Amino acid sequence: MNFYFWIPIGILAGLLAAALYKRYKLLKNIADTPENENVQILTDDSFDDVTSTGILLIDFWAPWCAPCKILTPIINELAEEYGDKVKICKLNVDENRKAAGEMKIRNIPTIIIMQDGVIVGHFVGIKPKSIYTKAIKGLL
Repeated sequence: MNFYFWIPIGILAGLLAAALYKRYKLLKNIADTPENENVQILTDDSFDDVTSTGILLIDFWAPWCAPCKILTPIINELAEEYGDKVKICKLNVDENRKAAGEMKIRNIPTIIIMQDGVIVGHFVGIKPKSIYTKAIKGLL
């Protein structure tokens, strides 16, 4: 094989290495995002009591889920803005399989908005903050 064959291979390898490094830095920085004190952690035991009254935004997540980590800063911002009017909660689906099963959670991250125990909004995957804000404002 000649020299000109290896030039594009080297360029592609360099681009791949740069993309992987960029993703690594992004996930490393997101993993260091502290939890907000306005975010309530739910368990199987507390789920029914907390969700029975009021307006709630529940984030169903897992520690190994990269999209869940990307969503964490958005949840923290919503807790800062609406923490006094809306209960912002998180439920780890690995540790609380009963509650996740009752809510029929099949994919994560999943955001469910409830009002007085009734689901009024269901979002799967990462959505912009404006989508969640619009759903919450519609209930206030």
